[in-house]
Amino acid sequence: CAVFIITLFNWCAICSLSQVLDTRDVQVFKVTVNGQEAQFAFGEKRYALLGQEAIVEISFESSPQSSALQWFTPEQTSGKKHPFLFSQCQATHCRAIFPCQDTPAVKLTYYAEISVPKELVALMSANRDGEAPDPEDSTRQDLPFQPERKCSRLVVGALESRKIGPRTLVWAEKELVDKSAYEFSEAEAMLKTAEDLAGPYVWGQYDLLVLPPSFPYGGMENPCLTFVTPTLLAGDRSLSNVIAHEISHSWTGNLVTNKTWEHFWLNEGHTVYLERRIGGRLFGEQFRHFQALGGWRELQNTINTLGDKNPVTNLVINLDEVDPDVAYSSVPYEKGFALLFYLEQLLGGPDVFIGFLKAYVQQFAYKSIVTEDWKNFLYSYFKDKVDVLDKVDWNSWFHAPGMPPVKPTYDMTLSNACVALSQRWIQAKESDLGSFGSADLKGMSSHQLIEFLALLLLEAPLPLSHVQRMQEVYDFNAINNSEIRFRWLRLCIRSKWEEAIPLALKMATDQGRMKFTRPLFRDLYSFDKSQDLAVKTFLEHRASMHPVTSMLVGKDLKQDQ
Repeated sequence: CAVFIITLFNWCAICSLSQVLDTRDVQVFKVTVNGQEAQFAFGEKRYALLGQEAIVEISFESSPQSSALQWFTPEQTSGKKHPFLFSQCQATHCRAIFPCQDTPAVKLTYYAEISVPKELVALMSANRDGEAPDPEDSTRQDLPFQPERKCSRLVVGALESRKIGPRTLVWAEKELVDKSAYEFSEAEAMLKTAEDLAGPYVWGQYDLLVLPPSFPYGGMENPCLTFVTPTLLAGDRSLSNVIAHEISHSWTGNLVTNKTWEHFWLNEGHTVYLERRIGGRLFGEQFRHFQALGGWRELQNTINTLGDKNPVTNLVINLDEVDPDVAYSSVPYEKGFALLFYLEQLLGGPDVFIGFLKAYVQQFAYKSIVTEDWKNFLYSYFKDKVDVLDKVDWNSWFHAPGMPPVKPTYDMTLSNACVALSQRWIQAKESDLGSFGSADLKGMSSHQLIEFLALLLLEAPLPLSHVQRMQEVYDFNAINNSEIRFRWLRLCIRSKWEEAIPLALKMATDQGRMKFTRPLFRDLYSFDKSQDLAVKTFLEHRASMHPVTSMLVGKDLKQDQ
């Protein structure tokens, strides 16, 4: 457990008359205000600042069981020699590291000094003081951002870096750093494209850090230091859209932020939109539409899983007495994107709508907002098209569960081959299986293989003979691309192929990205031949999982309330 002292300047500018901080599993030893010891208590307001500027120092200790921190033994790392630590604070876990106002409504700056053993490196979501980190590292973040995600972003490990651009280092353990440098070498091109679309990049450096496999997300958009999962290391840069997504958050999420988690779509919907605009610039407009259609399929899959009457599928959700981690899904990402893509087509096309996005970022930079702020600005920007906007069914888009009320128009050029092949398999009889061969996949990209499998997952499970034949002719078991492998194994388990059970369990536990781990465990739990083994395997691996992943998979497998 570490003991820290934090100093907060001009606190009254943030919290007016009273200082109320969130905590979870944090032991507070002492609080001083302007050098004078102050009383403090948990659970009620006990102190007022009376509006003056103040320096508040809090001496505290985090818990070894902090939900924001994951500690690794040397055996759990790639190098097997040194321990490793990383923090993950979204959505409400920053309070489990230190007392703070743990809400995206609050933005602040910070300065940190960190002491670590000389063989380890400490990194934070901030600009480093100096060219290279020292054993006693100093980092500074002089631009305001919200504490619930960013200010406590910390990693300590035996890390190396490679320079992949004029403002970008990629960090990883020695065993992965060169592979990571190759995989993410397009970062600077993505940054330049994003700047052209959304305005200047204000955060200085843009570094990438590849975390251990248990990291629960694809990426996390910390200012100056994006965290990413090693499941992106496909070897062919085919999963680099996640980097475009995290880069886009530098404008929509970090610069303009949702004020509460009910309005999470403001962060994610705009970020997916900008991510796909970057992809369109770099790889063509047909590719942008292909990715957008894939997102629509992902939204269909999510809503099929959650239920089309489930209120957590609303774009603007009610989180009263609901843990944001439990409500987390692809809905704010893909339903939010679908709304913006629909509005793009309604209001004049890509060139017109990107002007709105850039103006939106300029209008609300360094602020936290709600949906009504966004909508009012939309009407103000398109004041000559109010009649068009008034025809939008805003209530259904924002407050109705299930799929959106309108489906945007998609260019199907790159999707047609995926649709045609998926339909062949869906309609095939036993006597038709001999007509399939490896040539079916000739010319199809990794993205198209992902879409082909995603289309099959939207349908009723294929007969077991079909997936067995698919393995014979396509050999999907030999593919290591995580997105392809994930969908393939889900398809096998849903078709009740017992030989796939150990492969699915291995993927569910070798990495901890919730996008993969939770659906795989749910599918295994739903299959009578693997239900008990799924629970047993989860319980055996639970201690090495990220706390949030452990909590949510425990609920999925009915091990926790």
